[in-house]
Amino acid sequence: MNQTYGIAGVSAVVLATALVGALGLRISRTTSDFYVASRTVAPRLNAFAVSGEYLSAASFLGIAGLLLAQGVDMLWFPIGYTAGFLVLLAFVAAPLRRSGAYTLPDFAEARLESRAVRRIAGVLVVGVGWLYLLPQLRGAGLTLRLLTGAPGWLGGLVVAVVVTAAVAAGGMRSITFVQAFQYWLKLTALLVPVVFLLAAWHADRAPLPAWDERPVFHRSTEVRVDRPVNVTVQEPVRVTATGSIDGHPLRGAALTLTEGRHHIGAHTDLRFPLGVQVPLPDRETGSASLAPSGAEHGLYATYGLILATFLGTMGLPHVVVRFYTNPDGRAARRTTVIVLGLLGAFYLLMPLYGSLARLYAPDLLLTGDTDAAVLVLPQRLIGGVGGDLLGALVAGGACAAFLSTASGLTMSVAGVLAQDVLPALGLRHFRLAVVPAIAVPTAAGTVVGGLPVADAVGLAFAVSASSFCPLLILGIWWRGLTPPGAIAGLLLGGGSALTAVTTTITGSTSSGWTHTLLAWPAVWSVPVGFTAMILVSLATRHRVPAGTAATMARLHLPEGRV
Repeated sequence: MNQTYGIAGVSAVVLATALVGALGLRISRTTSDFYVASRTVAPRLNAFAVSGEYLSAASFLGIAGLLLAQGVDMLWFPIGYTAGFLVLLAFVAAPLRRSGAYTLPDFAEARLESRAVRRIAGVLVVGVGWLYLLPQLRGAGLTLRLLTGAPGWLGGLVVAVVVTAAVAAGGMRSITFVQAFQYWLKLTALLVPVVFLLAAWHADRAPLPAWDERPVFHRSTEVRVDRPVNVTVQEPVRVTATGSIDGHPLRGAALTLTEGRHHIGAHTDLRFPLGVQVPLPDRETGSASLAPSGAEHGLYATYGLILATFLGTMGLPHVVVRFYTNPDGRAARRTTVIVLGLLGAFYLLMPLYGSLARLYAPDLLLTGDTDAAVLVLPQRLIGGVGGDLLGALVAGGACAAFLSTASGLTMSVAGVLAQDVLPALGLRHFRLAVVPAIAVPTAAGTVVGGLPVADAVGLAFAVSASSFCPLLILGIWWRGLTPPGAIAGLLLGGGSALTAVTTTITGSTSSGWTHTLLAWPAVWSVPVGFTAMILVSLATRHRVPAGTAATMARLHLPEGRV
């Protein structure tokens, strides 16, 4: 990718984000403006904003990368991401808006009249928010590294600075306009290039990718390996190499990689001829993957992914907080219906990019940079100035992806920190809370930056599904929920899921059933959360809050009839 064009594209997106955010800043005056945009956002605008922040780096970069690496089984990711809004529409959207809350901890305290429940919910909101921020910052680092060659941590730092300024300055009112603009930018950044990419594919006699076997190099391809990697070769491959293979220094030497395992040193350039299979990195040296088709117990992992994505959406703090900005419950439902259409339009493009990457960018499997598939395709298929311009557009869309989601997450985490950790000083402490809200995941990203972005987002969904899904479903639809029951469910369901994904991210387990259970905890942690809330609530019936009847009426009766 041409660095000049790419940097220009990203810079244009950052500048446009600042200008659109300034529009919201001009009309942000009150605390309600900062937290929920004074609850005056119309359904259509709110749907654009919800879609803008929901379509994160995991959607823009990660899904195509997983399709390249793991095949069509990875379509469960966009299906789950979209279907989660159906559950949200049916059970949560309108009652949650009628609750009058600012944040999920607000809802927990209002429904259960318990500060203890609020504090635990606040901890989990921060945990989910930070988990979700990690892949956004990784996506930023990957994009900047491809554009400029800068170290990966620098991209995350740049995003952290921009997001801090935008959120602290204008709050929810400003972020609403920014995220609505960024949805259309992201859709355009994928839709326009894919027209040219499909035309180039058709001109190349429309080859079809092979999903049931190892991908092959569709063209003679030069691959640069920046870090040491062990690869397994299934059949002899003739290559030209400069660098180090199996400990032998090479300079433009032609050699044959025999069947078996080989060690490729850092900063090695390899040229592969047309038609040979791509050598794949061994699991312990390639990028960590939590994709179900690559798991030892694939069927269990697939169910874990489905359950996490279907039920996790309703508890994502940056998504839920947007429904508080609607004028009423009916508007919240309309927002959700529009979001379903917007997400469907976006996700239709992902299989196209994944299939084209399987054909024209299989070398990313060797280097471990599969998340870069969307970014490199314009130059691979189009080339020249046209490829550079389309690449710049895609890079700008990627920038919008991690900026919009990072802004929403930082907003939700900062809101919880400001209300529960730094109380009493209103907007001043909200602005102070923005700094740790984004700084902690930025620092953590330098330690756990190897996890593919879609996988990391899947872990956040698992924690959300295990904690806030039981709390919202039972809190909205069951009068018998008690504070001890909610605490038990949050700690056992959400706490165990958070522990499991933390163990997975740090790499404490790498194989066997232990790894599988911890990497996809939703299969057992969601039932644990529901069961604990129900059983403990039944055992503590006398602890049902005194105002439950009035609260339930407010949640379910249309506005104006309570």
